[in-house]
Amino acid sequence: MTTETHPEIRPDVLRERAAAALTAARARTAGLTDVVSDPDLTAQHSPLMSPLVWDLAHIGNQEELWLLRNVAGREFLRPEINSLYDAFQHPRAERPKLPLLGPEEARRYAAEVRGRVFDLLDRTPLEGTALLDRGFAFGMIAQHEQQHDETMLITHQLRAGEPVLTAEDPQPPQGPAPAAAEVLVPGGPFIMGTSAEPWALDNERPAHVREVGSFWIDTVPVTNGAYQAFIADGGYTDPRWWAAEGWEQIRRHDIGAPLFWQREAGQWLRRRFGVTEPVPDDEPVLHVSWYEADAYARWAGRRLPTEAEWEKAARHDPAAGRSRRYPWGDADPTPLHANLGQRHLRPARAGCYPAGASPLGVRQLIGDVWEWTASDFLPYPGFRAFPYREYSEVFFGPEHKVLRGGSFAVDPVACRGTFRNWDLPVRRQIFSGFRTARGV
Repeated sequence: MTTETHPEIRPDVLRERAAAALTAARARTAGLTDVVSDPDLTAQHSPLMSPLVWDLAHIGNQEELWLLRNVAGREFLRPEINSLYDAFQHPRAERPKLPLLGPEEARRYAAEVRGRVFDLLDRTPLEGTALLDRGFAFGMIAQHEQQHDETMLITHQLRAGEPVLTAEDPQPPQGPAPAAAEVLVPGGPFIMGTSAEPWALDNERPAHVREVGSFWIDTVPVTNGAYQAFIADGGYTDPRWWAAEGWEQIRRHDIGAPLFWQREAGQWLRRRFGVTEPVPDDEPVLHVSWYEADAYARWAGRRLPTEAEWEKAARHDPAAGRSRRYPWGDADPTPLHANLGQRHLRPARAGCYPAGASPLGVRQLIGDVWEWTASDFLPYPGFRAFPYREYSEVFFGPEHKVLRGGSFAVDPVACRGTFRNWDLPVRRQIFSGFRTARGV
């Protein structure tokens, strides 16, 4: 087993990457906020989410904090608004009551910050401090904006009214279908996490050896069709399959299907970004909580993979004895590898993207749907909070479950084989699905 490697990247290439990542994020932000009216921007479409205009100004405020203030040492442009856009001071449900910047003012503020940031990027050495090393601070801010773009896309899904977003559908599967429904991942050690990825966030670090026993894992995520069999067999009415807290949750809220599904005339329909349509059997199931994923796995006589199992299936190359950046290798994702970046507004059909398969043949580990794992969100051995505790450390513990792999709503800059997401096990509005595993 070899350690992870990552080639050195020239400063001019790093600058180009940072500028491209920041530009792409801002274009997406504009696309998500320019398509709705000002009243829609300032409204709260769900108590689970912020008003879109809060996200818009928060993006600029965090960019100003970390790049103009902490990197360049400049005074704040609008110091009086800092507390309004501190996510830890104000829960989402309370943000509409705050004296927020209006839509045009928020756009002007974010644009002014971005102009100064590009000037800073042009003349700042990408070395010398941990924040500047290999352009980390600029990469962190690009990821932060893309993460809020995903959050705003969730708000669009929760928003009532006519559809305002459009995108082409994914292509049907290209190439041969998977040879088997599950893949055996041999036991043994592998390198988990990373110490070499330039823009990896603190919870992905450091790289360390993890021992994992042999296990079987689904070749593709669980589909809508498979999940409907669970529903039809009384899965939501049988407490045998449910963790106690999950059973209480579905009873209290009368949950009997994934979020946004409804039964009409003997057919399952779903609402997707303002459009009501039949649930496609061959797509990965979407908008299920950890409790629902766990219950399905128990019903199927299986279980959710642990986080370490998921990462080994996604990154470990048995022939080379090393961990890759992505299932397919070290190259950045392309549309041939995965469904990422809001290029589509839905998951691709199960079995797509054979070019993105892992060395053992597991498909769609990156993109399409976030995949719940069995694991609590915990630090790796040697973890060090950076650059602030509130990104990861305050969330560690059994309250949050780990999700892996990204979704169609995740930009490639914020998705890699080591990237860790986490959420409360009750969450359903996120773009979450799962695959199952079993021991040998």
